[in-house]
Amino acid sequence: MIVCNVSLSCVHCPGGGAGGTAATATDAYEEASGSLPPPSLSPKGHLVVAVCLGFIGTFGFLSNFLVLTLFCRYRALRTPMNLLLVSISASDLLVSMLGTPFSFAASTQGRWLIGRAGCTWYGFVNACLGIVSLISLAVLSYERYCTMMKPTIADGRDFRPALGGITFSWLYSVAWTVPPLLGWSKYGPEGPGTTCSVDWRTQTPNNISYIVCLFAFCLVLPFGVILYSYGKLLQAIRQVRGVSSAVTRHREQRVLLMVVVMVACYLVCWLPYGVAALLATFGPRDLLTPEATITPSLLAKFSTVINPFIYIFMNKQFYRCFRAFLSCSTPERGSTLKTVSRPTKGLRTARQEKERGVSAPANSVQRSSQGANHVSPTPTPSITYRRSPASHFAAADAPKPKLILVAHYRE
Repeated sequence: MIVCNVSLSCVHCPGGGAGGTAATATDAYEEASGSLPPPSLSPKGHLVVAVCLGFIGTFGFLSNFLVLTLFCRYRALRTPMNLLLVSISASDLLVSMLGTPFSFAASTQGRWLIGRAGCTWYGFVNACLGIVSLISLAVLSYERYCTMMKPTIADGRDFRPALGGITFSWLYSVAWTVPPLLGWSKYGPEGPGTTCSVDWRTQTPNNISYIVCLFAFCLVLPFGVILYSYGKLLQAIRQVRGVSSAVTRHREQRVLLMVVVMVACYLVCWLPYGVAALLATFGPRDLLTPEATITPSLLAKFSTVINPFIYIFMNKQFYRCFRAFLSCSTPERGSTLKTVSRPTKGLRTARQEKERGVSAPANSVQRSSQGANHVSPTPTPSITYRRSPASHFAAADAPKPKLILVAHYRE
């Protein structure tokens, strides 16, 4: 379906055919937004978008539903850190249930189907859930950073910090998505008119101010928190590596790869959407083609599929439970199934140990109850402190034994 100037001139022409179809799409857009629509996609373009949305909706629903099922079934997964991951999956699952089906149906018909009220509801729900996912990723990264850097030992069964982070994510999202319902900007059709979001096209001070704030506080700010948190985490790992021989170069490279993948996927899914919104807001009205407006929206929705694989199925703990779930067996037992986030004194303690010239002896690695060496082969680092045995070089004026830094990798 191509809605061009010629077809718009035939909106009220009698009869069917292309003119009648274009009139239907135009009337639907005007009903949802109150303004004339931009050029739409061809029938083939709408079909491609519908196929993409069908794929995203199906796999997003299945993968996130599986995550919630595993979390409910296996007690070993019920930890504070995993609770944050479950919050992300819950928001992505709701997008797959409450958002994608409507845009899929609209793409199959080439027009919005549920009117202005439905468009406003769709825009609010999807914007709210999308921001929940973004803020939750930032909270997750900051929680991992705090787990590494806090000077006190945290209780792995204390869910209050995780619940506080989850509550903050949802309230923060609601605080930024309610204003368009109250008059600060508004929700309306976006792209070719088969999805709805914040009104990017109206270039008024009221609308522009909201979009700038939304871009700064709901996209740039979370990304900055993620970069800062994971950057400090990597810095801590490298400094610990100089103190403890238990942290190997292979582990460091693995954590670095994990961080790079997380940041890259965040940018691929959300940066095009933010850039397209700014171009639509500040650029000429016809700057973006229909294909250029719908592609960023599809990438943003694709985050509901990719988040479970990056943050959860790459997690060995979830992966073991997933294999056990498929085979109807009990997951493998071991220390890696016990996710205990043990915080550390991190950079500050590492610097103090280096300044004192204290180095970990070669045999100062954690041993199992049988006396065998054990290093948990998981990508998320946590660090504990063990007291070194008395030695011949202990200073007479230091009655307390030194603290030796021992690093463990836990999922």
